[in-house]
Amino acid sequence: MKLSEHLSLAEFSRSDTAKRKGIDNTPKGEHLEAAKNLAEKVFEPIRTHFGKPIFISSGYRSAELNKAIGGAATSQHSKGEAIDIDMDGHGGPSNTEVYNYIKDNVDFDQLIWEFGDDTKPDWVHVSYKKTGAQRGEILRAKRNSAGKTYYEKIK
Repeated sequence: MKLSEHLSLAEFSRSDTAKRKGIDNTPKGEHLEAAKNLAEKVFEPIRTHFGKPIFISSGYRSAELNKAIGGAATSQHSKGEAIDIDMDGHGGPSNTEVYNYIKDNVDFDQLIWEFGDDTKPDWVHVSYKKTGAQRGEILRAKRNSAGKTYYEKIK
């Protein structure tokens, strides 16, 4: 099944952890509808702009999978509203180029520069809410001296 022209449901819901633990990670109902919306409003503009495959390192996470990996209880991944993009080692645009394109050209709820350094994120998180206004919130994920993740608001 395709969520959009260039994004399949299998690609969006792929998870090695789900396979290993026997977890059904298929979005259904409102989560599937949110995934289609995200694919059309966020993924397709990125894919079309760069004209190359865009690698999703994390898409949908069922509640069971999200718990298994220690994800936040409020994660938009569990609603079908978020993707993590990691172009390192996949050819095409860099993570920085993807981040900047989204920031300047795509409507989004949250855009997160995930770790990395001042020139390149390790990956890019982007979300799009199925309903309601998009916040356009831009954050940077960092770790404190104890290794705990925190977020700095950029916009």
